[in-house]
Amino acid sequence: QVQLVESGGGLVQAGGSLRLSCAASGRTFSSYAMGWFRQAPGKEREFVTAISWSGGNRYYADSVKGRCTISRDNAKNTVYLQMNSLKPEDTAVYYCAAYSGKYYYTGGPSNWGQGTQVTVSS
Repeated sequence: QVQLVESGGGLVQAGGSLRLSCAASGRTFSSYAMGWFRQAPGKEREFVTAISWSGGNRYYADSVKGRCTISRDNAKNTVYLQMNSLKPEDTAVYYCAAYSGKYYYTGGPSNWGQGTQVTVSS
């Protein structure tokens, strides 16, 4: 079982930046892929980005490609989401997710964080 704790959310103006962090515990961090999802009010949770166990493979949703960067520090058991050029439509609760395997494309997430709110004002 993996425990995930997100931080770094907040209120930012359109065009601004935020960096989200997610600290993991409970399993060897370098043994599984990580991802970020988000859920806006009245909408379903959607995929944002994911990174493989080593950081060598990354995948982004079209809606954030070129504006967001996922990274991980296996020595710190932490995954990051750097978000730039934020738009009001990026407003959502952002969830960190741990996959069961080393690569995100081999299956869905198995553990979730509690979420952190990101609000982008226009």
